[in-house]
Parts: sequence; structure tokens; C-alpha cells
Amino acid sequence: MSTSEIDASVQAELNRLRESIDNIDAAVVHMLAERFKATQQVGRLKADHRLPPADPARETRQITRLRQLAQSANLDPAFAEKLLNFIIAEVIRHHERIAEEAGNGDAYGNGSATAAEA
Repeated sequence: MSTSEIDASVQAELNRLRESIDNIDAAVVHMLAERFKATQQVGRLKADHRLPPADPARETRQITRLRQLAQSANLDPAFAEKLLNFIIAEVIRHHERIAEEAGNGDAYGNGSATAAEA
């Protein structure tokens, strides 16, 4: 069925829902940008002070907290954890770059970051 064959009221509802999705997507992008501004600051602080990136206890607490938030929001906790892990991978990349720029290429050891830092 093409969009020209969809009932006008159904098309209007579809458009309304999609507009809402587009607005949410924009908000998510802006929130991620703010999050990465904060993690950039963490990366600079750690590079400046040659601090280790890992804090396993905090990471465990953050993952637990995230899974609980997801569950209370009726979002699959496993999905939320996968999303966080994806974000953490990007944070690691940023932290490695910051350490290299600061002349601390080895400041992050194995290049891992935690949810707490991510």
C-alpha cells in the first residue's frame, strides 16, 4: 500500500506520531551532546593527572542503576545496558585521543573506561 492509498485520518495520525518521534530523536541527540561534554571534562582531568580510567565498583553501581531505571521505564534493561556499552566505547575513543593530545598516550593503560566515566 502506498502513502497515497492511506486514509487521510490515518495518515494524519501517522504524521503526528512521526513528528513526536523526530522531536524525541532531537532531544536524545542534544542530551548525548551534553553527556559527551561532561565526559570530555573527565577525560581531560584524568589525562592531566594520569588517573586510571577504571573504577570497577562504580561501573557495577552504574550498570545496576541503569538497568533499574530502564526497568522502571518499561525499557528492556539488556537493551539499555547495550546502549550504555556503545556510548562507553565512544567515550573510550575520546579519552584515548585526549590522553594522546596531552602527551599521556599511555595514561589510559588498556584504553578501558567505565560506565561511571562514560
